[in-house]
Amino acid sequence: MAPGSDESSSNSRSWWHVSRREALRDICAAVGGAALVSPVGASETTAVDHGGDAAVRVRVHPGAVPLQARLGDGLDALRRNWPAPFRDALAAIEAAFDQVLAYAREQSRLESLEIAVERGRPVRFPPSMRSLSPNAVLPSLESLLDRFRERLRTHDVLAGDTCHVLLHWSPLNYRVGYGGTLSPNSLVGAGDDGDAQTVVNVGATERWDSRAVTQNMAIHETVHTFLSEPIVEEVVGTRCEHALGTAIRTAPTTLEISPIATAYAGPDRIGAGTRFQGTGCYDHDRFSRHDGTDGIDTWTYTTALSDATCEAITRTLERRFEA
Repeated sequence: MAPGSDESSSNSRSWWHVSRREALRDICAAVGGAALVSPVGASETTAVDHGGDAAVRVRVHPGAVPLQARLGDGLDALRRNWPAPFRDALAAIEAAFDQVLAYAREQSRLESLEIAVERGRPVRFPPSMRSLSPNAVLPSLESLLDRFRERLRTHDVLAGDTCHVLLHWSPLNYRVGYGGTLSPNSLVGAGDDGDAQTVVNVGATERWDSRAVTQNMAIHETVHTFLSEPIVEEVVGTRCEHALGTAIRTAPTTLEISPIATAYAGPDRIGAGTRFQGTGCYDHDRFSRHDGTDGIDTWTYTTALSDATCEAITRTLERRFEA
């Protein structure tokens, strides 16, 4: 297979035959380089449609994962595009939309709307190893989203009704942080062609936080593409989408954080909940529920969406996808 191909390699080399080029690729991927070529021996199915003729789709694309990270998931993971952190992120996203539909249908809303959460094909970027520019080694969020968009165009998968999620592995790239999305492709059903896209930096959540944070941030960044500021303001009285979340005391010193509040529920300092705090707008007094951080020394995470988050997503879906 030619270098830079986006398809999974199905060659018959044994897992331990790793070339110097592949090793260098993995090092670059670990620090956020533009990546590279397909994983060694990857042979998994790359697209699974769970929704038939669904009106709305969430397509989750696995990015390149460095060799040492794949080894942590066992030798068998060397042949997979979907290591355990990616699989758990995908499952969390799927469960979140199940929650939204359950919430809506309890109120006889969105009764005919189907949402498909799918495995998308792996995303690999053309080699840029000859470039030593800072943006090649540590691409900004804007640059990474642009590259992702270009790959989606190349694959001809922009359909006008889809959120494309890139599971990225770049634990040292502070310019991407935990991930994010940017206008004009930040809302499903709007923008250039109706498709939104977002990045989840699974490498960062796995390296600096925990699997629970990985799952919550996967939901967090995906949910952003189904929220608009005017609707959020209708629901919680502020245009900040993070205010839809909750931070609830489950014990005197324990605070449980819902997905859209993850990375925003703690004080603005290192290690307050997540290792790093989000830099978007937020006002803790406007959270749908925030029990405060005084005396908190244990942070836990729930993949359960708050009612406010479900309501805001439901309204967005009603207005954009129901006749």
